[in-house]
Amino acid sequence: MTGAVTYVATLRCPDAPGIVHATTSAIVAVGGNILENDQFTDPVTGLFCMRTRFETDLDQPERVGARLGEDLERFSPVLRVRREDRRRRAVVMVSDHDHCLTDLFYRVEHDEIPLEVAAVVSNHSTLAPLAQHHGVPFVEIPVTPETRAEAEDELRRVVAESDADLLILARYMQILSPELCAEFEGRIVNIHHSFLPGFTGARPYHRAYERGVKLIGATAHFVTADLDEGPIIDQDVARVTHARTPKELVAIGRDLERIVLSRAVKLLAEDRVALVGQRTVVFSQ
Repeated sequence: MTGAVTYVATLRCPDAPGIVHATTSAIVAVGGNILENDQFTDPVTGLFCMRTRFETDLDQPERVGARLGEDLERFSPVLRVRREDRRRRAVVMVSDHDHCLTDLFYRVEHDEIPLEVAAVVSNHSTLAPLAQHHGVPFVEIPVTPETRAEAEDELRRVVAESDADLLILARYMQILSPELCAEFEGRIVNIHHSFLPGFTGARPYHRAYERGVKLIGATAHFVTADLDEGPIIDQDVARVTHARTPKELVAIGRDLERIVLSRAVKLLAEDRVALVGQRTVVFSQ
């Protein structure tokens, strides 16, 4: 199509006959042509999930979204329609570790992840120069048990002013309140080492070394009120031997963490992840 605009539509609703037909009919009605389509019915929850990428000469996102919403209304879906070139915006939260943030900056700036980093929030000032180097606003929000509520109110302000779709915890070493987790359900992604719950605490790789582990890994997941038990988006592992030192395990773990987090963020930025109860449906490329 000459001058065509590409859209991405995602929907989630109870499975029923006619959902795909209604979607495709609406796309045809706005002069659309489907480029890519993925769908899945979750047998546990009975929810139907679909991601459809299509093009049309109609450069009117509100009109396109309204037509899909009208044709799908009887299914009561959670429906989102956006222009593909309207990138998701994210607030990245960090503490002292820079490897995940550095990797995200690199991949975003090299167009590997279709995302805009709107702001970096931290409970320390350590990574302010890194954010400033990349031209991204840095907001330091100190957190103590006594000031947690006020700190989270400040975080809400930053998210609202940044018009952020996602919160990315790129080694943010603070626990979010159940209220904040519920408020941003399905919008907060975290990265952690896969030793949990077997190797909790501040030095998991050293404890893993002491136990002689043969496999280490990392997990990216949605954040819920249950610490590190949210629905999993992506995972990876590396085999190690007894000859690896704790320092080497930390280095391998850092690589896994940044790779897994970047993959998860890319999936979210491309609207490829659907949340179904305690699980996710991931439409990979």
